Amino acid sequence: MTARIIDGKQVAAEIRAELKEEIGRLKTRGIVPGLGVILVGDDPASQSYVTGKERACEEIGIYSDDNRLPAKTSQEDLIVFVKRMNDDPRIHGILVQLPLPGHLNESEVLRAIDPNKDVDGFHPINVGKMVVGENAFLPCTPHGVVQLLVRNGVTLDGSHVVIVGRSNIVGKPLANMLIQKSPTGNATVTICHTRTKDLAYHTRQADILIAAAGRPGTITADMVRDGVVVIDVGVNRVEDATKKQGFRLVGDVDFDAVKEKASLITPVPGGVGPMTITMLLYNTVASARQAK
Repeated sequence: MTARIIDGKQVAAEIRAELKEEIGRLKTRGIVPGLGVILVGDDPASQSYVTGKERACEEIGIYSDDNRLPAKTSQEDLIVFVKRMNDDPRIHGILVQLPLPGHLNESEVLRAIDPNKDVDGFHPINVGKMVVGENAFLPCTPHGVVQLLVRNGVTLDGSHVVIVGRSNIVGKPLANMLIQKSPTGNATVTICHTRTKDLAYHTRQADILIAAAGRPGTITADMVRDGVVVIDVGVNRVEDATKKQGFRLVGDVDFDAVKEKASLITPVPGGVGPMTITMLLYNTVASARQAK
């Protein structure tokens, strides 16, 4: 058996096309979805993400208000900037790009965002709503994983999902989303982490295995059963002298070996990655839809 590859770029393109149509309808009502982005400092990975987000906004017709602040920006000034966006009717979604420079308190900054504009889904109010199953902005990467599964015909209802990783950004919210009593939930979920004994025992029980450990080679072929669906959230740099930049990107899964046992699998890059920005756009349009 050789797995069918889940093409994250294709699924992302389908969702963006749907969003572009909806944005057209919103504009006939005089509503232009707006996303405000705050980038503090010059972290290369963050700059790359923000640049990609700018292109995506332009592609589908979202107004993008991008703000690059110096690394020395104070906590007080940053929160004032966030609150200014809270009060700006042109802005329906606010993204404070993480990580912030070390002298800034990320939790305090995220809490300053109006929950109705928290399109990253990190505000405690939105997290709480997600946990109890109320309507809320869902975190972008976990939401993207669910969309990849649903749009590739994977049955979640009654399936055993094993998640390797318990971060607040992926593992925990994804588990909460998948156990909800809903068309995109009803799964039985096991969360594994660095303290899990006999990790392979648990991963071999999975109908759907989601690797979000942040460590290359975490999942090997002997750790999965035949026919499993594998979603690889990991993005890791490994040295590769054959590449111009001196490295290549790999996931948490030994892709070449595991794809010979899995029924479906995501590649890295090109799997989960394209979905993260797409679901940010999705949340921004959803916020604009609710605008008065």
